[in-house]
Amino acid sequence: MTPMLSVLFAFASAFANALNVVTQHMASTAAPAQDKGWRLARYLIRNPLWLFGVAAMVGAFVFQALALYFGRLSVVQSILVTELVFSLVIGRLWLRREVVPAAWASAGVTSAGLAVFLVMSEPQGGHSEATAQAWLPALLTTGGAAAVCAVLAGRGSPMRRAALYATASGIVWAALASFMKSVTDTLAAHGIPAVFASWAVYGVVIAGIAGTLLTQAALHYGPLAISQPFMVIVNPLVSIILGVWLFGEHFTGGATKIAIGALGFAAMVIGVVFLARTAPSFAAAPTESASPA
Repeated sequence: MTPMLSVLFAFASAFANALNVVTQHMASTAAPAQDKGWRLARYLIRNPLWLFGVAAMVGAFVFQALALYFGRLSVVQSILVTELVFSLVIGRLWLRREVVPAAWASAGVTSAGLAVFLVMSEPQGGHSEATAQAWLPALLTTGGAAAVCAVLAGRGSPMRRAALYATASGIVWAALASFMKSVTDTLAAHGIPAVFASWAVYGVVIAGIAGTLLTQAALHYGPLAISQPFMVIVNPLVSIILGVWLFGEHFTGGATKIAIGALGFAAMVIGVVFLARTAPSFAAAPTESASPA
């Protein structure tokens, strides 16, 4: 029952995050072109659609925490790839955007690849707490990689900047998931006082702020077709590495099944890339108000 709860909460988190990304992208792209920095922030916090996205983001955070408590990091974060599939459904049913058959086919490939990866690779094992000796090099590696991407994103074409900001965002959100898993296990085992005595909870706060800023930059500087695939692919990929590195998760079933699982993951990535290219745009038109109505 516990693994099933983890899967259900992971899908709920993916759906809520799809709502977050779609609505905040619409709100961000509807901002006046001259609004930058604090002027852009002031515009966004007054925009009901953007605030709805914030509420969805909070819901995604809660569902993800529950999923990580009941399940493994590599499984939960991989399921979050379905965010892109949910975005397609939201765009069709809520925003009334036309969806071409190729987009639905790409969504099918993404979902099938995810299913093959999870069934064939069979992530197993793991422990709730990582040692300080494991945390330090992992955080230096992920933090350094995210920082390099963010610095490189400071210049270049809009597509390049969006891709680099999104990559940095995906890395940071994967690190946040590892902090979150540690916090939820500490909460269950030792109660609330122990949570605030743990440094991991402050890692959640810092990574959450950094991840939000990087996500907003990725959504603002380039099209969703560029930023979202990078975010949803980099996040599970780094999370799988951190799950093995920090929590001792491993893959069973022998070389053949693991190889098929890897092919499933590759198919999922290909599906995400083609889905991003064929999905309808969720950017606000210049003449639109920031509303999906």
